[in-house]
Amino acid sequence: MASICVAGGTGQVGREVARRAVAEGHKVTSLSRRVPPLGSEKRHDDVTYVAGDVTTGEGLATALAGADVVIDCLEGQFGKAQRKFADGGARLLALAHRAGVGRAVALSIINCDLSTYPYYVSKARKERRYSESPLETVVVRATQFHGLVAMIFASGSKVRLIPVFKGASFQTISPVDVAKALLDAALESPAAERHRLRTVVGPEVLTMRQMAESWKAVTGARGRIVEVPLPGAMGDFLRAGNNLIPGQNDGLETFVSWLEKRRESL
Repeated sequence: MASICVAGGTGQVGREVARRAVAEGHKVTSLSRRVPPLGSEKRHDDVTYVAGDVTTGEGLATALAGADVVIDCLEGQFGKAQRKFADGGARLLALAHRAGVGRAVALSIINCDLSTYPYYVSKARKERRYSESPLETVVVRATQFHGLVAMIFASGSKVRLIPVFKGASFQTISPVDVAKALLDAALESPAAERHRLRTVVGPEVLTMRQMAESWKAVTGARGRIVEVPLPGAMGDFLRAGNNLIPGQNDGLETFVSWLEKRRESL
């Protein structure tokens, strides 16, 4: 049995990591800015919840005490959180080292170092902090989540126009499959290479139009599928296919099977 601290343990991937780790018999502490209330879908039995903030260091020592490994599922998508994202990761690593943690695993994004999109730049900066850490580290880069594309479709359908980006394909993955990859990395045997990088991808490559058609069929939503250009750094990234590894398929849950499980909430 391992003692695992999940930073960002109430997020969509972090809570799946915590759930899976507890089911496998491990001791789990979840670190998040706020402790989820009893009965919340973000809370699991047998997980210890600690409130903390990696931007200030508050609560980190408590959450990391006695941990063998820390799994970093934290996000910082906008504003101040994005600007301090890499520094927060460095602070988490420093305090983990001080607490005697042996390994740190971080969730990142496929080929984030190939993009100038600000959110991806912040991910790449954090990866560099991990490569400089005295801890043994594993960075797990994932392709985009199923829910990201579904959210784009749902937003457009409100005005009966479902956007698909010109020239874009996706290899989306379920948070459950990503959580498995993170936990596997946390528990693997020590390796000679101190800082490792790997990628976990979805089970199939689909054009965005194919995904939109599937989304309409499963949800019953109405609206016309319209092809639109996506300008800027993200458009360049997608058109170049930097979000894909066509010869690799790790995840088990397809976009359609993920949709069908969440039909009533979409």
